Amino acid sequence: MSNANGLLGSRVARSSGTARLALGDLLVIVGFLTVGELNHGVSPVESPLVVADTIAPFLAGWVVAAVVVGAYAPGANRTVKTAITRVAGAWIIAAAIGLALRSTPFFHGSSPWTFALVVTGFGVTFLAAWRGAVAVLR
Repeated sequence: MSNANGLLGSRVARSSGTARLALGDLLVIVGFLTVGELNHGVSPVESPLVVADTIAPFLAGWVVAAVVVGAYAPGANRTVKTAITRVAGAWIIAAAIGLALRSTPFFHGSSPWTFALVVTGFGVTFLAAWRGAVAVLR
């Protein structure tokens, strides 16, 4: 086993439970960002590429941040406190990455401070509620 596999293995538990948790996280992220687009008059049916372009930088940020913080590490959902702490930390980093990516010419939109507060706050709230519920129900 290489050092890279060892590090990844300590940060991501390879199990069906982890896969379900990751799917739930992605649904929460895509869901609240899509609702945000709808609130701004952008229809995912009429403008799917615009919505995808909004979501993509945050998903990229999530993939990096979730591994760095250990959001899928063994025991990441063992207690409600651990689950919420890990997912909140991961989302704060993911949102920062997503906001930085949106400030480049590769994605539409910009990152005014109001948007940064909204996307970070709602992301933490919805992901913490989801992960907290999973931890309670396990």
